[in-house]
Amino acid sequence: MTTAAAKSAACVFCDAFARTDDPLVVFRGTACVVILNLYPYNNGHLMVVPVRHVGRLADLTPGELGELMQLTRVVEMALQEMYQPHGFNMGLNLGQSAGAGVLDHLHMHVVPRWNGDTNFMTVVGETRVLPEDLAKTAERLRPILRRLVAGIR
Repeated sequence: MTTAAAKSAACVFCDAFARTDDPLVVFRGTACVVILNLYPYNNGHLMVVPVRHVGRLADLTPGELGELMQLTRVVEMALQEMYQPHGFNMGLNLGQSAGAGVLDHLHMHVVPRWNGDTNFMTVVGETRVLPEDLAKTAERLRPILRRLVAGIR
């Protein structure tokens, strides 16, 4: 088992989790953390990330896997309440050939989508269009996540 502290020097997630005041962290669970994507495709682009530095689903304990999926569910509910998107992209990119930006620390992307959204700008124009600042997103999202998580415990 690799701890977050041991991998801190090389992993953006472990670095963020080691700080108690990281502005992108919107919720800390027992085994997983919900964090805003620093380079989002859309408003509310979040990731649910195990605290333990692991790169594959097969490496997760049953408890970690359960919390990863439970928090992914809660994140979907929170983003639906907050933004009323028309849909979601959710997924894991495992390995470089699959498009993983962080190769060895598993993370579940949750991306709200709207009909006619500007996600194409990232691909075509190498530009991101976000009408809401990440700090504002975090401020609005934290109380919703706390309330929803409290309701399932």
